[in-house]
Amino acid sequence: MEGHVARFALLLCITAAASASSQTCDPMEVNDNPWVYVSENLIGCWTSFIREDMTEVHILNLNFTATDTNMFSLEMADAKPMNLILTSPDKAYGAHNLNTDVNIYINNDSTLSLLGTRYQNNIHKQNFPTQDEELVKWATQKFGGVTSFTTVRNLQTMSSTGTKGTKPGSHSCILRNEDALEKHFMKIKTAPRASFFKSCSPQQDNPGGEAEFHIINILDNSTTRNVSLRVDQKTSVFLRGPRGTTWTIFNPQHAHFSSTNDILLPTLTHRIPPFVTLDSDNAEEVQKKALDHFKASTFTSYTELRPEDSMVSLVLGKKDSGAVEATPTPVTPITTNARHQMPLLMQLYTSPDYRSPLDPTTKVQSDKRIYAEISVHTFGNIALTIKVISCFVRSMGSCPVLKELPFMPEACSLNSCPSSTRLSFSLDQLQELTTWDLECAVKLCHSEKCGDGGRVKRNLEVAQPCLQPPTPPCFDFGLPGVLGIAFGGFLIGVLLIGALWFIKIKTGYPTGLDISSTAANLPGCPCSGAKRQPVSSNTSPSENSSANASIGSTQSTPTSSMA
Repeated sequence: MEGHVARFALLLCITAAASASSQTCDPMEVNDNPWVYVSENLIGCWTSFIREDMTEVHILNLNFTATDTNMFSLEMADAKPMNLILTSPDKAYGAHNLNTDVNIYINNDSTLSLLGTRYQNNIHKQNFPTQDEELVKWATQKFGGVTSFTTVRNLQTMSSTGTKGTKPGSHSCILRNEDALEKHFMKIKTAPRASFFKSCSPQQDNPGGEAEFHIINILDNSTTRNVSLRVDQKTSVFLRGPRGTTWTIFNPQHAHFSSTNDILLPTLTHRIPPFVTLDSDNAEEVQKKALDHFKASTFTSYTELRPEDSMVSLVLGKKDSGAVEATPTPVTPITTNARHQMPLLMQLYTSPDYRSPLDPTTKVQSDKRIYAEISVHTFGNIALTIKVISCFVRSMGSCPVLKELPFMPEACSLNSCPSSTRLSFSLDQLQELTTWDLECAVKLCHSEKCGDGGRVKRNLEVAQPCLQPPTPPCFDFGLPGVLGIAFGGFLIGVLLIGALWFIKIKTGYPTGLDISSTAANLPGCPCSGAKRQPVSSNTSPSENSSANASIGSTQSTPTSSMA
């Protein structure tokens, strides 16, 4: 029994050791690394220039090494109308496939020999300078400007993608170091260089669709101290280099990364210190350190290299075997977020609890307050904070209106708002129009050092508040109120009756009125009881005498009674 237990324990140990050893791999020298490749920074330019006849002007400077066959081909059947100037200090042979709108210019004493089956009349020989700056000046004088200048080493094939060759921005060609792979209007395939790559992978394929994890190690005996890395896919990456190495990361939003060296991001003006310390460049030690740091059980690829230049540009992303091709990038106008800036997101809410997101199509009444949360995509182990500099609104339409929009910061803890910030706006000043672009300029900060974070934009629909007629106040009376009102009415009645009684006593006014006597004393009253007889001014003597007699008898009555 004890022997079975011992054998079982030994089997477990062997299995664990095999599992541990399978986590690493031994790098082998390769000519073509399927995960990481070099993107050379050579002299060139890229502008927005185009001639009035919609013809572009491109210059292609070809360099070849002595070990190459110095043969290349130009596949330009789908190209836009262009004047293509070819120059090279080396003897080379080229085959071309053109269309009728492509004209090629070579020097009178050029070392280039071009062969083609069609449009041989489109090949022109001119006397022009070969020095880079002087060649740009000559092309500018002859054609009015230069759309692009591209230097390629060991060209095998250049083919047109059929898209415009212009780039929004500068109109003049200023030569500087560039990555030719960024020029989307052409695909470039170059001959493989003498290898300084070693790579391996413990995985045959990506199992179960897991996220990729790559390790890049620059050996200590390399003279390179400045490395730029462009990430073209979602991945995790561990970077290791000699002391003093600086990694500049482009498209960092695609990567979750860590490094033993300083890191520079295009949006930050300061260096990010190393996350890990590792002085050894031994492949197994680097692989184990990366696995331990990322708490991973395996990785997708390990690449080590020994570049000879002081600066090298690497691209992390799968490519076709043997082809170094530019990833086509659509030509878009300049937006609020620059190409290498971190992606920002603004979400609007209707309440300060930030639980009710505002739908982009929902209109907000201008008398309401809205709440916003601005966040940035996090990557690596870098903790970024967002500082809002200013906000403004721009109306949509033929006559845009620009207004600054005051904002108020809202409280938010680090646990509730990782890599984000909150603020609120009042829309009182947005009364005249309904559709606006809300835009905020921000800074991204790390360790109290900040850099330009670009701008974040969100459209906003504003509705005017509904004006309703004022509602008359409605008083709700209870039983005490009703009794109070009744008692008050009773008191008022008693007081009025008492006042009338007081007036009667003081004035002595009779309780009954003699209407007839009163009316008799009121001239013109139709209700008089004594009817007046009309008196004639011309009376007869008999009437006068009888009247006098009547008056006399009438007047004597009181006299006789007095006697």
